[in-house]
Parts: sequence; C-alpha cells; structure tokens
Amino acid sequence: MAACVSRVELSVSCRSLLDKDLRSRSDPLCVLLQDAGGGRWAELDRTERIKNCQDPEFCKKLVVDYYFEKVQKLKFGVYDIDNKTFDLSDDDYLGGVECTLGQVVSSSVFTRPLELEQGKPAGKGTITISAEEIKDTRVVYLEMEAQNLDKKVIKNNLNPCWRKFSVPLQTFCGGDFNKPIKVQCSDHDSDGSHDLIGAVQTTLAQMQTAGPGSPVEFECIHPEKKQKKKSYKNSGIIRIETEYSFLDYVMGGCQINFTVGVDFTASNGDPKSPDSLHYISPDGINEYLIAIWSVGSVVQDYDTDKLFPAFGFGAQVPPSWQVSHEFALNFNPSNPYCPGIQGVVDAYRQILPQIRLYGPTNFSPIITHVARFAAHSVQQGTAAHYYILLIITDGEITDLDQTRQAIVDASKLPMSIIIVGVGAADFKAMEFLDGDNGVLKSVTGEPAARDIVQFVPFRQFKNAPREALSQVVLAEVPKQLVSYYKWKGWPPLKPPEIKAM
Repeated sequence: MAACVSRVELSVSCRSLLDKDLRSRSDPLCVLLQDAGGGRWAELDRTERIKNCQDPEFCKKLVVDYYFEKVQKLKFGVYDIDNKTFDLSDDDYLGGVECTLGQVVSSSVFTRPLELEQGKPAGKGTITISAEEIKDTRVVYLEMEAQNLDKKVIKNNLNPCWRKFSVPLQTFCGGDFNKPIKVQCSDHDSDGSHDLIGAVQTTLAQMQTAGPGSPVEFECIHPEKKQKKKSYKNSGIIRIETEYSFLDYVMGGCQINFTVGVDFTASNGDPKSPDSLHYISPDGINEYLIAIWSVGSVVQDYDTDKLFPAFGFGAQVPPSWQVSHEFALNFNPSNPYCPGIQGVVDAYRQILPQIRLYGPTNFSPIITHVARFAAHSVQQGTAAHYYILLIITDGEITDLDQTRQAIVDASKLPMSIIIVGVGAADFKAMEFLDGDNGVLKSVTGEPAARDIVQFVPFRQFKNAPREALSQVVLAEVPKQLVSYYKWKGWPPLKPPEIKAM
C-alpha cells in the first residue's frame, strides 16, 4: 500500500449555474466523489449549501489524500438542495465534471464547463477548483543546525547540522502549539557523562515561523554561565529550518517531462512469435505497453503540453538498416514528440513491423540524451523542469560501465530514471544500477550525487492490478525531486505563502 504523501484541500467556486427553482435562485452544494472502480463512485466530502446563488464561492474546503504515484479520478457534482435530507438523489443536478487530482494540483487554477452528462453542457455553467497542500501537523518534522558552539559536538564540529527527524505531534507538545519546549544541546561523551552546552526554550508556534531558506534562530543559553558572567551572550546559535514539499514545487509551476525508451534488441524475440516480449496479444497488449500506460497515465497530468518524446534502442532501422541506440519511435528525429500517452502507444505499435530487432543493449545513449535537456534547464537556475526517463528492457545490458557513468552524471541534474524489466531474465545488472545496496559509483569511483534510479521487474506485478506498477516505480519520485532542488537551494517558481499562526 502506498503511503500518503500529503493531504490537499480543494476550494470550489461556480459561475452561471442553471436556475432550477421557480420563485428563487438555486441553492447549490458541491459534492466530491472518487472513482471506486467498476463504475462506482464513493463520496469523499461535500461543501456547505449556499442559498439563492448562481455564482457560489463555497467556504468549506474539500479534503482529499494525495498520492503522486496514483491516477486519482475525481468527480465534482453540483446540486440544487431543496430539502434537509443527506441523500442527493431527490435533488436537482446542476452539472458536474470529471478530472484527476493530478490535473488539479498541477494547475494553478483548474476551470472546466459543467456538464449534465458527457457532451451535454449545463448551460453556461463553469466550475473552478484550486488546490492547497495541508501541511501535516500530525507529525512534526525538524531540521536543526548550530553555529559557534562552546564545546565540540558531532565529530569535533562546532557548527553541526543534525539529521532531519520526526516526532508525533502528540508526543512533541500534546497538540498544544504554545506549550513550552526545551531544546538541549550537549557535548556527547562515550561514557554517558554528556556536558551541557546550552538550551533553548521555545514553542511549536515559534518554530513554525521557520520557512525554506528563512530559518528561525535561537540563542543557546547555558544557565550557570549566564549567572556567573556578566559579559556572557550565548553558547552558540540553534537554527531550525523547514523544507519545501513536492506539492510546493508542482503547485509552484514545476513541469515534469516524461520520456520513454524501449528495448528493441533481438533477445526480446521475434515480435510475430507469441513467445516474444514484443508480441501484441489478441487483446492488444504486452508487457511493454502495460508499463508505458501504467507510468505514463500518472505522469501526463504534470506536463502541460502532453507531448512526450519516445525512443527505441538496439534495432536496425530503415533506410540504412544501421543499428541505432537512440531512434525516435515516430521516425522523426527532429520532432520525436508523441501526442499524449496514446501517441506513444500508437508510435510503438506502428514501428514494430518496420524495424529489425538486433543489439547490443546500450542504455547510456538515451540517458545522455535526456540528460542534455535536463542540463539545459539547469542553466535557467529555477525549479521549472524535472525529467523522468522510463526505460523498458528485457535486462541484458551491454554498456554497463558507460551507463554507470551516465547515471552518475545525471544524478547532478533534475532527473529520475525508472527501469522496468520485462520477461524472465536475470536482472542483477539492473539491481546494481538501482543503488539500493549502496551508492552507485562510476568505473573511476565517482559516487552518484543522489539515488535517481528505481528498478522493478515486471513479473512481480503480472497478477496485480495495473496501477500497482506505477505506485511502486513512481513512489520515490517526489523525494528525488525535492532532494534535487534542496541540494541546489532552489525554491519553487511561486513559493507558497507562509500563513501566520
């Protein structure tokens, strides 16, 4: 089960609603439903009812859990409420809209015409939805550092930066934001006789004034030294800082650019043979197509132009029949972009009979290709673009050393790599690239700046719901994106407003 990344609250307003009441205007209410599968919808939340209003701006926010790695289908329905029953079946329907939560959070303002049913507009009625992340107060996340301490702490460091840690809100302050909290800083001794350097007294309310890039500072005071010495100022400074979240960047305007790389080497087998990994079954699918759909259907909501470059590698391509490790699936090298995920799927199906599967299996050219675009975006010096490369392969990699170097280079760029292994091959090389068992290093020993590779074998998901694959392979992306921009010190294009307590 994927862990909830965060919660968002949705603000809803409507314009020019249908007027269903004879002697007065409609009394609208908006209900939020989520796709429960099998054509069923489950209610998540609803707004208040506003009397006699065709242009309502609902005060009650609609709250929903947000998962980057899922396609969360939502339906907003607006009803004219003329009775006191909770059931909406006896109320007039003023129109609705279906969308995904990804579409809403990736738009600063999401406006759509209301429809009574698909293709039938509800007059001139429109609905506008905007999202805001609820900063989770159930767990307190703290990042602390100190400057100019009196004694040596953390490996003889007078300016330590402690690891980020979390504490349940109840444990931290019993839910009281103004309860006094003492932060003590000590010089650690292995025999347990730690020496007090100083302490800070504060409250969670004061700590929450810290923002990304604008830490809050407290003087670290040693009570005995303060009493004895008139000239005593402090024993150092404790700084508390917060960091931007994934949704801060997405809602701030960061675009997620998605590229697909498909393995067309001979080890996949002849696409005409049912034994081939590229064989398209009578119901129109294979493991490559499922992987493209599963990952692409999530990522497409975060890319405004919905144009996705798609490449193949390891095949002989016309007209020269030379082996290529970076050819456009649409055979248009100057414009390899496919319209939507369906466009990628169509290009894949059309190219299969036109190429010859060959070899070797080289990953580095396509990684380097996407890295060039990521490197170009870095020159802007803003958190405007992040790149996700999906490589689907049968696992027999040839250029392992060059790929290691390409990944180490890419780890310094706004980029994540997802590798889906299809078939029954031994994927030891892929697991090595994943770096879960230690930091990936190039042949020369240069370590990756961040862990940017996520590998999963498709066979683990063969009998699972189709969305299970995307949930696993995309679960790390929010953390990877945030870690990159934090490393660079770049705030969102439009940072969130800091609200006063």
